[in-house]
Amino acid sequence: MRFGLVVQLLVFGVSVLAARVQVTWDIGYKSISRDGFSTWRAIGANGQVPIPPIYVTQGDVLELTAINHLDKPITLHAHGLFQRNSTFYDGVGMVTECGIPPGGQYTYMIDTGEQHGLYFIHGHYGLEMSEGLRAPFIIQEKEQSTEYDEDILLTLEDWGQQPEGELIERLKQVSTDSLPNDYKTGLVNGINGNISQTVQFECNRRYRIRVLNIGLDQSFKVQIPGHTMHVIEADGVTTKPLRVDGLDLAPGQRYSVIVQALESDEFNYGLNVTMHADFLDPVPGLTPRYYPQVIEYRKGAPMREYAQQSDDALVWPDDFTLEPRDECEMGSADRVIELNKRNYLPGMGLPYYGLGNASYASVRVPTMLSALTMGDLARDPLVYGPQSSVIVLNYMENVELVVRNGMNRSHPMHVHSRVFQVVERGPWGDAQAMGKRVVPLQVARPNNPMRRDTVVLPEFGYIKLRFKADLPGAVSIVHCHTEHLAQGMA
Repeated sequence: MRFGLVVQLLVFGVSVLAARVQVTWDIGYKSISRDGFSTWRAIGANGQVPIPPIYVTQGDVLELTAINHLDKPITLHAHGLFQRNSTFYDGVGMVTECGIPPGGQYTYMIDTGEQHGLYFIHGHYGLEMSEGLRAPFIIQEKEQSTEYDEDILLTLEDWGQQPEGELIERLKQVSTDSLPNDYKTGLVNGINGNISQTVQFECNRRYRIRVLNIGLDQSFKVQIPGHTMHVIEADGVTTKPLRVDGLDLAPGQRYSVIVQALESDEFNYGLNVTMHADFLDPVPGLTPRYYPQVIEYRKGAPMREYAQQSDDALVWPDDFTLEPRDECEMGSADRVIELNKRNYLPGMGLPYYGLGNASYASVRVPTMLSALTMGDLARDPLVYGPQSSVIVLNYMENVELVVRNGMNRSHPMHVHSRVFQVVERGPWGDAQAMGKRVVPLQVARPNNPMRRDTVVLPEFGYIKLRFKADLPGAVSIVHCHTEHLAQGMA
């Protein structure tokens, strides 16, 4: 039996577990200013922007009913969830479903199975995610952990001066050598990052801080000077504790860290958030942007100040230093698939992107429906259309996916329905000619490489990922988790 990767993958059946959590999102527009100066029509649920987090327990089934009051179709995707035996609930427009039409509604059955940790739910038909259709999704462990005393959620997102879809349409009308910059505002827990928020700490307590980047194209760094962080989770994968000085999260990435509170409440401390993007040249006051928050031990206590250190002097989590707690050896590759990130310039205007030989374009019939109705022809990638980028895999083969990027912008690459092993990263293209840092060659430990679902494809670099094709009948998608998906990078 075979199944396909879209940069797409096929699945049948619905698993049934005990506890069910019912949530309804009445999805509509709301005019709002989230950055303090630009007001536009955002997307929210039940009249709320931002949409509140959803909490469930490991093993629960989330019944999420979406009622569409927009003027366009929508879908909802649970980012990081495996959807074993239920990929038809994966929520990817024109890949696993047609989408919920205006005035329609649909209930997604999201089976958490054995997964736990930090995820999020977002629109996945067009660019609705960037307009507010996104919310954290936390799956708590069945057994209460003794590693920490309290749980804190830190949600990070970028917010543009106009809807991203409108910006892309405007950029299509201008020359590629005069693209305007859209300097965005960082939001911390849904609030303009310039408005300092307070996180309460008590002396000697241990805190689990769950940090996620649900934004579109900006990365975020997080530091708590004077405190020790230990990473214990990345993208839903429990890791062996790793001491770090800070976190750096690309769009779609998540971390949990344990932070030990200090013994004294003599001072309060900074919780420093920095929003940055490698595709924007530094402009003072515009990019990068700094959003100082406060760790408060005692109201009115003075702030403890620290000299700023360069990033190179600090320890950051890396896919080649992180290690899953549950060990799994690197499987040898039965098959190697090579994908080069490409730019396509259809005349003047905004470029389109692609992985391989085509720029991905949405099909008229969802890929999954074609796979389920074409019989033996479903094994032929040409059945799905020349720009659907379908790759058909053999059941249970070990696949090595090599993705190369010879351009001066990094890309957060996300694979649906699974985690993959990050086995190698290295240089590709002429970084020095562009004045860029040469990506060093790094190879994972063979006995236990890091596993996650979203990885950074560096500028002028490549990554090698491995996974087992163990989802018979599944249809999944591999894509850049920025606006580049709408421009064909899948």
